[in-house]
Amino acid sequence: MKILESSLINEVELPLQLYISFRKVFNVFEKYTNIEYKQHPFHSSALEMVKLFEQHPELIDGFSDYSLLHKYEYEINLLLEPLFPEPLQLNEIKAASIPFSFTSFKFTDRFKNILSNAGDDYEFTVRNFEGESMYVLACTFILSFVYGYNIDIKRPFYFDIPDKNTGTMKYYRAAFNGDFSDIIPTENAPKITKEDFRELLNNFDNIDLWKEKFPVNSYIFKGFGIINLFDVTSEEMLSSIKANLLASDDNLIFKLQNNLRDFYAIKNLKLGYSIFDNLNDKICETIVNKSNSIILNNKEEINCSSNYFCEGIMQKVFVDHETFVISDIEEYGKSTDKNLFYQNLYNSGIQSIILIPIKATKSGDLALLEIASPKAYDLNSVNINKLKDIIPVFEAAVKRTSEERQNVLEATIQENYTAIHNSVKWRFYEAAEKYHIESQTNDNAKLDEIVFKDVYPLFGQSDIKGSSDARNTAIKEDLVTQLTLAISVLKDACKTEKLPIYNELMYRVSSYLKEVKADLNAGDEINIVDFLQREIYPVFNHIKDINADLSKKVSIYMNRLDTDLNVVYEKRKDYEKSVNLINEKLSKYIDNKQKDAQKMYPHYFERYKTDGVEFNMYIGESITKKNSFDSIYLYNLRLWQLQTMCEMENIAYALAGTMPHNLRVASLVLVHSNPMAIKFRMDEKQFDVDGAYNIRYEIIKKRIDKANIKGTQERITQPGKIAIIYSQDKDALEYIKYINFLQSRKQLGKIEFLELEDLQGVSGLKSLRVEVIYQKDFDEKKTITLNDLLKEIEA
Repeated sequence: MKILESSLINEVELPLQLYISFRKVFNVFEKYTNIEYKQHPFHSSALEMVKLFEQHPELIDGFSDYSLLHKYEYEINLLLEPLFPEPLQLNEIKAASIPFSFTSFKFTDRFKNILSNAGDDYEFTVRNFEGESMYVLACTFILSFVYGYNIDIKRPFYFDIPDKNTGTMKYYRAAFNGDFSDIIPTENAPKITKEDFRELLNNFDNIDLWKEKFPVNSYIFKGFGIINLFDVTSEEMLSSIKANLLASDDNLIFKLQNNLRDFYAIKNLKLGYSIFDNLNDKICETIVNKSNSIILNNKEEINCSSNYFCEGIMQKVFVDHETFVISDIEEYGKSTDKNLFYQNLYNSGIQSIILIPIKATKSGDLALLEIASPKAYDLNSVNINKLKDIIPVFEAAVKRTSEERQNVLEATIQENYTAIHNSVKWRFYEAAEKYHIESQTNDNAKLDEIVFKDVYPLFGQSDIKGSSDARNTAIKEDLVTQLTLAISVLKDACKTEKLPIYNELMYRVSSYLKEVKADLNAGDEINIVDFLQREIYPVFNHIKDINADLSKKVSIYMNRLDTDLNVVYEKRKDYEKSVNLINEKLSKYIDNKQKDAQKMYPHYFERYKTDGVEFNMYIGESITKKNSFDSIYLYNLRLWQLQTMCEMENIAYALAGTMPHNLRVASLVLVHSNPMAIKFRMDEKQFDVDGAYNIRYEIIKKRIDKANIKGTQERITQPGKIAIIYSQDKDALEYIKYINFLQSRKQLGKIEFLELEDLQGVSGLKSLRVEVIYQKDFDEKKTITLNDLLKEIEA
């Protein structure tokens, strides 16, 4: 007899001593031995079965030695035969079992086949087994059987059984029949009262209490149970797919692929997912998660306007939005003259595929679910019907994914185009909510103006010094290169064809070259490029056909031109790379530093990229919506700003040797001690100062970096120094403390006390200009910490 004994039986404590007994089967046979059943067909066989039991009383009294199952194999098979009828042997998945131990000893043929296909190393183990829960379950069984207290805590048990034939997993739910069981209390079993029962109801998780009321081995179980397994692979996969789609982690496609492999019992089934962009008529990757699209096959996108798909797929999938199945890729290839789609599938080893279009957006975008197999006819028009219960789940997930995709796009737009800083977002939501409530009853409802009063401004700037001169120099050098190359081509043309026109053109090009070298004026580049395209390039097109040498010369010239701009764009490209590198580094750094600054006290922050980086900050109680503002937070933010400017100077200095252009930055801080109001300008979608008096602050911001030191021609902003612009002496005293602190950290050096020339509409400005001490091997991660700044301010 085959006995399947779980390894858990020796690991789990139970309130029951387990004995295998067939008394209740004996009672049924004994019933049919009565004289009243003499005419019944079971009567004679019942007499024989009762004799068999009488010859082997252990079968009635019970035994715990499982070796007796082998000894009485013939007898047990005989007496259990009515429970395992021959016509159902290949249909039912059934076995005789010992409850709470998962040990089974009598199987239908179908059950045996399933276990045989599972492999020799498979262990018959319940999936959601929990030792303590099993103890409580046994106790509730006793409460019901012995004391008549019914508690329904039954949970379905599941068995995951591999199928070696298909290389997939099958999932089964177990149902237990305990009608052939008896439970007998021992002397060690405390009697359970109604009060005990109520106490247990309130302490399900208190295993010690359950063991107190039902001590280990305090009851005797005699009998056996019947376990029936039901194939729930489809239901399990549907549930698992739902769970995985809800989780939506980085391994989503891999998990769903495994789900569908078990669902279809296809070991090598593949799953892919792509987006059909209706607006641009192309298939592309989803931007939310990596989709491993089978259609794309590692391409970023496919243009559907090409002859990639056949007309059938184009109509059924992209127009009618219906599922399309190809059972045999080779047959499909013959009917489509081996189009690009066939070639892609063939090269990927795909022989059958299902394409399921799912509407993703109102604009007509589709999510394409791709299910494929390396074997022909694994996927076909018949088994596609198995997906009917799964597709709605995918539709729900696609809707959520499309929303996530939209959120990603919205976030990108918010971050890069019309960002609303988190510190003030609450006020916009407040205004929007008020507007929507009012608009329900008032057609003339208007959005509130967003104004924050009594906030203190901070402005900082790290500007690339001499950027205009560097840009003009780059333009000049590129034009010189282009004109020189043109002259070289014309010189060689003169040697081949003695035409006076070549000399005349060479003279005009040389004149332009001379003018550019002398001085570059506005409009010169446009005039020169126009001249070259109108007068020179037609000649080039002619002379390149004269001989091979001239053709090579013209090619050299043309290869030096930028393909989009049609000009030499080498020095300017180097200049732009240098500017972009500085901008990206400084922007990223201050954005990361801002995260720490917001922890000090929430404040408004906005940053701009110019030729360098500049940023505005506003701090005050009206921004936080809390009565918690104190001047110490303003002082702390000012120190943070100065410290951050030092670090940005070090970053820019360290970049100098790595860039095509050796660019330097000059930094500036503008101090303004009086609170002001800022207002969100709906037309410009940004904050600006509010009130005529505050306009002066904006004027200073726009002009201050061009100001000279009073009585000199020297700009106040210089590389290697930070200029702190102020108008009140108390501000200078405050910043001197911060400078002294950073001097103690060897980050700042000598201070200059300067006055500025008067600007248009602004006079009386002064400046502290302090030297930056550049750190050798500056490390962005090892800078002054938030705690250091807080300690300095509190001191």
